[in-house]
Amino acid sequence: MNDNVHLGHRARKRFGQNFLNDDMIIDKIVTAIDPKPGDNLVEIGPGLGAITEPVAELSGHLTVVELDKDLAERLIHHPFLGPKLTVNQGDAMKFDFSSLIKDDKKLKIFGNLPYNVSTPLLFHLFEFVDNVEHMHFMLQKEVVNRMVASPGSKAFGRLSVMTQYYCHAMPVIEVPPTCFKPAPKVDSAVVRLIPKDPSARTAKSTKMLNTVCLEAFNQRRKTLRNSLSNLLTEAELAELGVDATLRAENISLTQFIAIANYLHDRQP
Repeated sequence: MNDNVHLGHRARKRFGQNFLNDDMIIDKIVTAIDPKPGDNLVEIGPGLGAITEPVAELSGHLTVVELDKDLAERLIHHPFLGPKLTVNQGDAMKFDFSSLIKDDKKLKIFGNLPYNVSTPLLFHLFEFVDNVEHMHFMLQKEVVNRMVASPGSKAFGRLSVMTQYYCHAMPVIEVPPTCFKPAPKVDSAVVRLIPKDPSARTAKSTKMLNTVCLEAFNQRRKTLRNSLSNLLTEAELAELGVDATLRAENISLTQFIAIANYLHDRQP
């Protein structure tokens, strides 16, 4: 039997499809999501419904966003799931998640994210955090490690800074390749993201914060004196209490925000 076929569907490489088929892991993920009747639940990339089914059973209804037309059709016509789903066939990276807010109920978003687009998709989702109660995503373990990394570790980078700017991030479950069909070549993990209170997000421009991170981590072996030389001087860094001889991975989220706010205020 072809390892790329699961429940009659051939996994499509271009969509980064790997289907979860381990009941114990599925139970752990559903427990982490904690779906209840009346929740405003949204699943990205439901695939063949491994997590969709138990969540629908516990909640009664959820919205799904699925890129693959065949899988979207399959879900719409599914005898058990169909009536419990609102299916949006389309690209989650272009989807307006704020359109799903009803009765002021914040979204609980979850999904097994395609590894080939996980970072840009996370950045898109961060734009909607004020409408979100929590998010649970299955990702490449290495990506989860980067999201939760602390300053001073090799994994700390732009994804760490931007994730932790918007959310409290914590790993909840590790998932080996054997839990999927076809088995990916990497380990996976589930991350829990709980949006921070808007008052904790003190950057005057998230675009500027992202620019500072891009510059700082673009050549991560360089010290800030060199990596940020296009943006500000060593003297300006010192004025902000930032040691220019450090590398980007050694300064805190608070310091990144201070640099971004300084640059934002300095603009004509």
